[in-house]
Amino acid sequence: MKAIYLDAFSGISGNMLLGAFLHAGLPRKHLEAELRKLSINDEYNLKIKEVDRNGIKAIHFDVELTGRVAHSFVEHVSKEAHTSEHHHAHRTLKTIRDMIESSSLSSFVKEKSVKIFEVLAEAEGKVHGKPKDEVAFHEVGAVDSIVDIVGSVIALEYFGIEKIYSSPLNTGGGFVKCAHGLMPVPAPAVAELLIDIPHYHKREEVELTTPTGAAFVRALAEPVYDLPRNFRSSKIAYGAGTRELPIPNVLRVYFGECESFGSGEYEIIETNIDDMEPQIFGYLYDELLSKGALDVWTIPIYMKKNRPAIKLSVLIDSAFEKDIAKILFKETTSIGFRVIKVDYRLEAARKEVTVTTKYGDVRGKVSVYDGEIVSLSVEYEDCKKLAKKLAAPLKKVRYEAIAKIRERFGE
Repeated sequence: MKAIYLDAFSGISGNMLLGAFLHAGLPRKHLEAELRKLSINDEYNLKIKEVDRNGIKAIHFDVELTGRVAHSFVEHVSKEAHTSEHHHAHRTLKTIRDMIESSSLSSFVKEKSVKIFEVLAEAEGKVHGKPKDEVAFHEVGAVDSIVDIVGSVIALEYFGIEKIYSSPLNTGGGFVKCAHGLMPVPAPAVAELLIDIPHYHKREEVELTTPTGAAFVRALAEPVYDLPRNFRSSKIAYGAGTRELPIPNVLRVYFGECESFGSGEYEIIETNIDDMEPQIFGYLYDELLSKGALDVWTIPIYMKKNRPAIKLSVLIDSAFEKDIAKILFKETTSIGFRVIKVDYRLEAARKEVTVTTKYGDVRGKVSVYDGEIVSLSVEYEDCKKLAKKLAAPLKKVRYEAIAKIRERFGE
């Protein structure tokens, strides 16, 4: 499965992320074409150039505003506290969400981008004592940050990234000037975003991790302390920060394959249940799968004295045993479970894709084993939603989505 590891020894920001993705091969034309699907095309120009940061070649990405945006304040997002006057519009979470969801971007890009902004709004709201929907974004609602966030998710889709790991984040230190005045580094919103996420301050008295960078990690990444043992890198790319620092001011991104998510050890948790309402099983399935279960199934059985019952089986990665056990004890009537170790699990590599049909965007999966495509599938819920919305036969929506996936991969 395709994965990336964010090595944030000099912090992380939205423009550093996009710089690294461009360095890795994200075509500028593709990025610009996708960003044009937003309603802010006339508010900015993209500035992309190769730079040298302490002997490391990297790509510096920047957004130059055209002056059409009304409000002015001192920018610090994605610029490592580089003070410069820009004209920005203050936008609420609802405004940003509506802008993204009403665009023709793929469902993948919409979902992930909105998720990042939701995380930002929660952090800003907590700091300022407001509900997230009432937060009027200043720095993080600026045009350049919308471009950074949506552009980074566009890159994830382009590269087919299914898993994101992040090193501990270097936040920098000192104070930063922003819309509300001087703030300590990490800024209050960044501090909120980094709760339970490994981070540290080393060497530089400047802001290295910005709200957009912290929110990206919070919303989409799994924090780790080093390269995961099951991660095999194939390429490294660098995104440059704006400041020249004694340390290389770059975000290093490892691109590679991840053999499995979690410990790589598997087990089946089983129990027999004869005293629970059948309707509860549907809810239980959803809860277990949402918390990391790989599969859930039930089999009708007979217990002692010929009592009809259900055998519930849950296949999990061993790393999730404690979380899954909590759900089972809380949601079922069982007071004990059998744990069966699984020697290993053969898996085809899977790639998530989104295709555009005449009915709308549909997500799907392409499975590959030993270098060959062995299976194609489409997301049932996407097809169902489109079928209901357009009063179209579900099977026709599915057939066209599958055909589009076959067409893309030459099947």
